[in-house]
Amino acid sequence: MKLYALNMIQPVGDPPPPEVLGPVMAELAKIRRDLEREECWVFGRGLHGPEASTVVKVRDDDVIATDGPWAEGKEHIGGVTIIKVEDLDAALKVAARFARATGLQIEVRPFQGEV
Repeated sequence: MKLYALNMIQPVGDPPPPEVLGPVMAELAKIRRDLEREECWVFGRGLHGPEASTVVKVRDDDVIATDGPWAEGKEHIGGVTIIKVEDLDAALKVAARFARATGLQIEVRPFQGEV
């Protein structure tokens, strides 16, 4: 089994209104229950917007923390889900469910090594 991160790419800006977001969240909850039942679910959670980011870097001997994202963009990672599945094909099938439910792009990225 391998671990995969499913990164939900969403546009910067306000979330959709409740009448749009409600059904999406209900479908995401269904996907999570299915993955839990299949013992594929590891972790998942939404992230605050990029304005809540802090970037830490080292310059010479100083450690500098800067508010905000490291790069400006029209999109950001709005949430992450970690799954444990057999292979990339299985991860892509799960990502397709998330993409259909949200209408957003889902980046699928494997962790290094095996579980």
